[in-house]
This record gives sequence, C-alpha cells and structure tokens, in this order.
Amino acid sequence: MNLYVTLENLVKWMAEYSLILFEVVGVVVIAVAGVCGVVNYIRRDPLTRLKLAKGMAMGLEFKLGGEILRTVVVRDLSEIMIVGAIILLRAALTFLIHWEIKNEEEDNEVNLVNKTPSEHHKG
Repeated sequence: MNLYVTLENLVKWMAEYSLILFEVVGVVVIAVAGVCGVVNYIRRDPLTRLKLAKGMAMGLEFKLGGEILRTVVVRDLSEIMIVGAIILLRAALTFLIHWEIKNEEEDNEVNLVNKTPSEHHKG
C-alpha cells in the first residue's frame, strides 16, 4: 500500500509541475505572438493576421495541455466539471482559430494567384 501512495504522490507532483510549465509556456507563446503581431501590423505585413492566429493557436494548445493535466490532480466533482468546461472552451477557441487560419491561408493564396506577374517580383 505504501508503494501505491508513493506512486500516486509522484504522479500528482509531476502533473502539478508539468501543468504549471504548460501554462507558463502557453502564456509566453501568446504574449510573443501578440508582440510580433503588433510589430507586423506596424510594418503592414499582409500576413499579420495569419501569423498572429498561428501563434495564438499554438499558445492555446499549450494551455489546453495544462488543463488536461489538471484533470489528474483534481479530486472532487465540481472541480472536474469546471476543468471540463475550461477544456471545452479552449478547444472551441482553438477550433475557431484554426478555422480562421485556414480561411486566411485560402485568402492569401487567392490574392497571390490574382497578382500580375510583375507584382510577383516586387515582393
């Protein structure tokens, strides 16, 4: 029985620290994507929305991973329901961002095709 408790505590400890790491990485990725988005917007980069959306999606993936790990350490039903709701919300946000990325990529492809040959050489 003592080994079981020790292993359970080890898994709980690993999950707690891993979820903190995932949460921090997610926040950093989103923050960096936001700063890069502002810089790209100022530079009038036509791919600003696409780059920002990809950065946000990556950050949300890390945050979602942290929430999934949180299910390992929660003990009562109300906490599990809250974590489940957060997971669903973040998954929905991730889905919407991926949908926006897909549409933005399609728009960029259409814009590239509609450019004249001389415009291709300009940049």
